[in-house]
Amino acid sequence: MERREPERAFDDDVIELETLGRTFERSAERNADRPAQRYKGGVYDRTLAETAFGSAPDGEYATLSYAEMREVVRTLASGFRTLGVDHGDRVAMFAGTRIEWAQSDFALLAAGAVVTTVYRSSSPSQVRYLLDDPGATAVVVENEELLERVLEVDDDLDLEFVVVMDELGPEYDGMADVYTLADVYECGAETFDLEAYRSWIDETELDDLASLIYTSGTTGRPKGVKLTHRNFRANVNQVYRRYGPQPDKPSGSPSIDEETETVSYLPLAHVFERTAGHFVMFASGACVAYAESADTLQEDFQLVEPTTATSVPRVYEKIYDAIREQASESPLKERIFEWATDVSKAYYRSDSPGLDLKLKMTIADRLVFSQVKEALGGNVEFLVSGGGTLSPELCTLYHGMGLPIYEGYGLTETAPVVTTNPPEEPKIGTIGVPVEGCEITVDKSVVPAETADDTLGDLGELLVCGPNVTDGYWNDPEATDRAFTEDEDGKRWFRTGDIVNVRPDGYVVFRERAKQILVLSTGKNVAPAPIEDSFAKSQVVEQCLVVGDGEKFVGALIVPNFEYLEDAVDGDVAGRERLVDHEEVQRLIQQEVDAVNENFEPHERIKEFQLVPREFTEENEMLTPTMKKKRRVILERFADEVADIYPERERESQAEPAD
Repeated sequence: MERREPERAFDDDVIELETLGRTFERSAERNADRPAQRYKGGVYDRTLAETAFGSAPDGEYATLSYAEMREVVRTLASGFRTLGVDHGDRVAMFAGTRIEWAQSDFALLAAGAVVTTVYRSSSPSQVRYLLDDPGATAVVVENEELLERVLEVDDDLDLEFVVVMDELGPEYDGMADVYTLADVYECGAETFDLEAYRSWIDETELDDLASLIYTSGTTGRPKGVKLTHRNFRANVNQVYRRYGPQPDKPSGSPSIDEETETVSYLPLAHVFERTAGHFVMFASGACVAYAESADTLQEDFQLVEPTTATSVPRVYEKIYDAIREQASESPLKERIFEWATDVSKAYYRSDSPGLDLKLKMTIADRLVFSQVKEALGGNVEFLVSGGGTLSPELCTLYHGMGLPIYEGYGLTETAPVVTTNPPEEPKIGTIGVPVEGCEITVDKSVVPAETADDTLGDLGELLVCGPNVTDGYWNDPEATDRAFTEDEDGKRWFRTGDIVNVRPDGYVVFRERAKQILVLSTGKNVAPAPIEDSFAKSQVVEQCLVVGDGEKFVGALIVPNFEYLEDAVDGDVAGRERLVDHEEVQRLIQQEVDAVNENFEPHERIKEFQLVPREFTEENEMLTPTMKKKRRVILERFADEVADIYPERERESQAEPAD
């Protein structure tokens, strides 16, 4: 593809095919005096604070340089080796995203270990599986709470030791094989030998396993994806070739380089943040600041003043909701906000905005958008979205505000980036074009022939081949065999399970997970995601799950925006259970559904819906840690509401004659 030629020709010190330990060492050498990590005070009882680095003032950020971070990584690597970690051992990381996660990750990789990941929200039974399946010999946990989850299932495991990032209470004194991260650091400081450290890195080869990352389990039991140093490093190169400082990029195009500052808050246990917000950033010499939590992003952005960040669509929707909520404080503010958003979209879509539109945009920026940008620190050049589809309407608004969001696509099995929008030519509504060195094709046989024939370009299941693609699943040869197919030339392709449209211009449009396509009893196919995404800007709808597989028509489970609707009905009713039955609430949401339906074909329109009183969250296990809907869980939780959408089904089943 012509637009990838500059990427293929681009070369600098960052681009290299090497192990991840060597990548970090080379970057630390090049950027020794530059800022590497920023961490917030008053959030954790860090054992490394005042042991490996100083404490940050409460509510403020302190900074480590690359040279300082390298010392921590080297010392921890020596400590882990002294505790018995050897080349190829699996060591689990069970913690939220924070500075110590990153340091421990690079330390373990340098020591030759394989890092396996456990989500912070994992239940004891999930912890047991995620430690037992890879045969983990050790685990690094965040605090006492997560330590207790490990100890609860420890009798079933072969763990040699547990390391805790935070301070422990006196009740843990003397507990065998439980150490703090400061213990590991002090142990490493006593035993560190530079030649030995370098030998561990030299011993590791490109095709050695670097990590086992378990799929989020939206469609069943999590599978351990085997990712080598080559897989990760190839993807770092691919992403950097697209977003790095190419010399022939148009003036003003944003890039990732040693001047980049980012805020990290997505789970490092997931491959998206691990590659895009971690490996890519540290390879590039960028500075990574760690947010206190997803709930403090505005405060953390203002303190850090980042130039970029990676996130998922749900977070961008929440940011927009917060902006709109502030604007709705008065009718005048709300009218100004709506006018400004209309102006921004018109400005962005115009190839040649006239003087009148330029003037309006200047006023809109001064009244609304400059405040939004300041709320995000004032320096954001671009944002990256992955892990799901972003509403094109919402994406257009962000671009119009001067906060471009570049959508991409990937999977755990592809380390993860397959496609992403190039900054110099983004196309809203697409997930971009393949990164350099990553080949894609589609299997048209998985979609009805008439649907494929009516689509411009190629429609089908996306297949991927490239150096970033895993060679299979841990201890699961059957799943591996199902996941790959060979073409007539013997080339091995990974089957993503995702239906996409590859347009004639090479840009890819995501349609739906193949398993989530609804097939109506009429034979019509319906992709739920575009319909659900259409509610992203709604004031009255918080979340939507489209249903209807095997039914005559499309239905929906809708989570109302309870805060807004309580005000809309003038406090006329209290409690979510009552609010969902309120006549005015039903009317307002019906209006929203009618407006969304206008953008879809008759068979795709929502005919009936039920309001549900609980939001889909990670805490109630209706969202994955990366905020994807667990359709099976949601349908089980709200089975009665689904039955109310399709009462005919129940009557038909009751009318069936007995055998």
